[in-house]
Amino acid sequence: MDDPMLPQLSAPVSRFKEFTNRASEVALQAMSMIGIRYKMGGNSPETGLDCSGLVRHVFKQAWGTVLPRTAEEISRAGEQVDRHELRPGDLVFFNTLRRSFSHVGIYLGNNKFIHSPSAGGQVRIEDMDVAYWKARFNGARRINEPESSN
Repeated sequence: MDDPMLPQLSAPVSRFKEFTNRASEVALQAMSMIGIRYKMGGNSPETGLDCSGLVRHVFKQAWGTVLPRTAEEISRAGEQVDRHELRPGDLVFFNTLRRSFSHVGIYLGNNKFIHSPSAGGQVRIEDMDVAYWKARFNGARRINEPESSN
């Protein structure tokens, strides 16, 4: 006997699998950057990355998406997401220079994000529950993957 719920479940399950694959692409690409040195204005892993350079590089490599140059400009891309709705691959923004949206990272899940911190630092994973980051959280954005041409 056929289960009448199966057709209703297949679409959400398919969307979930598609999302997790897309989020995995972004997360894996970002994690492959761990240890790359910070460089102010940096755009490439070979010479160093700043926070927005990391985000731009990861999204370009994972999805072919070109994002704006600065964290503040990136904060206007995509759609706004509440902190309790964060999913891996979302962008998280912080006020680290006494101005909103002055720092950006990529959310990985479990309140962790990856970013290129500051001079003398390297790309690394941080915990958003640490007081420093918690106090400076500015918001989050979700960049939607471009539609495939299939």
